[in-house]
Amino acid sequence: MAWLRSRILRWLMRSDGHSLGAASRKCGERMAMAEASSEHEYILIDQPAPFVQRITLNKPEKRNAMSNDLRIELFRALEAADVDEDVRVIIIRGAGKCFSSGYDLSFKRDRWPYHTARGIGLWSRHVVEGCFRIWDLATPVIAQVHGYCLAGGTELASSCDLVYVADDAQIGYPPVRMMSPPDNQVFPWLMGMRRAMEMMLTGDYLTGTEAVEAGFANRAFPLEALEAEVLAMAERLTKVPPALQQMNKRAVHRQMEIMGIRAGVRAGAEIQAQAIFIPEVKEYYDSLRKNITGALDARDGKFGDYRTAEKSE
Repeated sequence: MAWLRSRILRWLMRSDGHSLGAASRKCGERMAMAEASSEHEYILIDQPAPFVQRITLNKPEKRNAMSNDLRIELFRALEAADVDEDVRVIIIRGAGKCFSSGYDLSFKRDRWPYHTARGIGLWSRHVVEGCFRIWDLATPVIAQVHGYCLAGGTELASSCDLVYVADDAQIGYPPVRMMSPPDNQVFPWLMGMRRAMEMMLTGDYLTGTEAVEAGFANRAFPLEALEAEVLAMAERLTKVPPALQQMNKRAVHRQMEIMGIRAGVRAGAEIQAQAIFIPEVKEYYDSLRKNITGALDARDGKFGDYRTAEKSE
């Protein structure tokens, strides 16, 4: 913590128009935020640069699979940052070997980050609402993607305003092989019908480089350069006044909405909800309840990728 205190004070002392008293107050506020991060069980929060807040999904032992407990912490952190005058850009990344392998299939859905109307299709509607909650934040959000970015991980990343990836990342939606289409069907909007169709009919992944070419991500970098490049872009965004920046963000979103993205994604969620009633899908869900690892291996083994590729190496 001492290094953070020293860094914050040096920055504040250099800032124009800040007295020593103001610097001390700001330092205290920053320290309180950093210390509050230690109270989180599933995420980490830090401030790697002035006006930049970084949220790290912190379940590396489960490849940052997202339970509702993790998502509760994530959405609370995002909403708190969105009303913090000292935060102008938010970065989301994953700890360990990957960004996120998707939703945690073993968790109990007895706690929710926010209310969603109950009934058939609850989960898919809930996921879509979460994606649009990120979409509707005033603060720009950057996804920093490395390793696996699968299923729900792709939905989280695609909800962000900018997506920067490691060139060897693996970005895909393998649940289409045995479970359902995506909850949040943004792929056709981001990469066009042909590329999206191929992903949906195969469940294959795109590398980070391919994801940029397809339109899913903005830029790809070597893994060792990714963090520095993302931070540099985040700092670049902070140079625009926040009140103007949120208008810039909304201007792009409103064009997408006029073209129908909200209605289209919500309609897709209803289709996803219907998939659970397919007999083969019901059978697969039964196998998941008995043995998650075995069911995932059975799903991907015939394709020879994801987890099964690692086991064959």
